[in-house]
Amino acid sequence: MKNMGHKLRLIFWELTEGCNLKCIHCRATAQPERSVDELSTKECFRIIDELVEFSNPIVVLTGGEPLYRPDFFEIAQYGTNKGLRIVMASNGTMITKEIAQKIKDVGIQRVSISFDGATAKTHDEFRGIPGSFDEALRGARNLREIGVEIQFNTTITKHNVAEMEDIMDLTIREGAVALHTFMLVPVGCGVEISESSMLPADEYERVLEWFYDKSKEVPIEIKATCAPHYFRIMRQKAKQEGVQITPKTHGMSAMTKGCLAGTGVCFLSHKGRVQPCGYLPVQAGNATEQTMKQIWEESDVFLQLRDNNNLKGKCGICEYKNVCEGCRARAFSETGDYLDEEPFCNYVPRKHATV
Repeated sequence: MKNMGHKLRLIFWELTEGCNLKCIHCRATAQPERSVDELSTKECFRIIDELVEFSNPIVVLTGGEPLYRPDFFEIAQYGTNKGLRIVMASNGTMITKEIAQKIKDVGIQRVSISFDGATAKTHDEFRGIPGSFDEALRGARNLREIGVEIQFNTTITKHNVAEMEDIMDLTIREGAVALHTFMLVPVGCGVEISESSMLPADEYERVLEWFYDKSKEVPIEIKATCAPHYFRIMRQKAKQEGVQITPKTHGMSAMTKGCLAGTGVCFLSHKGRVQPCGYLPVQAGNATEQTMKQIWEESDVFLQLRDNNNLKGKCGICEYKNVCEGCRARAFSETGDYLDEEPFCNYVPRKHATV
């Protein structure tokens, strides 16, 4: 079985695990030193060539901290020259005025910066380094001043959920064009804090309902990530309000359905390992051994994820499975089976209720 029309829309490319922070929730278990087995500059160029042969995805250069790589700007420039939309995810602390200008010069279209609290106290505790909040704000301002779009990312946990209104206000006040919220996935360092930090299912639901209400009020793009239930909630709320939802299918604000792992999105590690997403540590292929086209179109893992008839438990019988699908990474973390039901959803499907 082949690709069956699934386009690669977005690739998260972990250029390095090297990072200057020590975030307690890090997916990548980032290190203060770069790994010796990172993909070389030449290999990165080859992968970009392979991507443009069969797709035109948004490429998110991430880490660790991507600026840790001395060839970061070469890679970004090469992707831009090939016609790809290049964006980057950073902690912001290394973005001086000079670095901001280089980011603009190589054609990076947007920079997302992580803020895990509305105050220095909350953010710095989560990020592991005093002063990181102020440095991240400085980096964001350096970019905004020269006209580079900035986006704020926030991982919502018990420690900062009470600050979400203030984080939203901070995002708007600092001139960011978007706020993307992430629900904690227990992988990497996130495993160690999952019991103390993950929101229970009912609180998760409440936050997503609040997020939907705010989406109609605020003057910026807001997006719930790693929160596929949001697409069910959107439809439930819209039905109650008698409004029609029109999904955005293109660009950086695209919102087509909940979990896109392996169907519209994939993750590429600093070693060339390809996964459905950064939070689902299941190998679909390796870019040092296969072409990206082969992996995207032929991987058994991806083909399984593209048929939602494979979903198990209540996700498999849910009337919203076409728009939600549950978080495949949280299912894998809970049971070891990425096709199992989403463990942090309190919705009872209609079919389930009648059994």
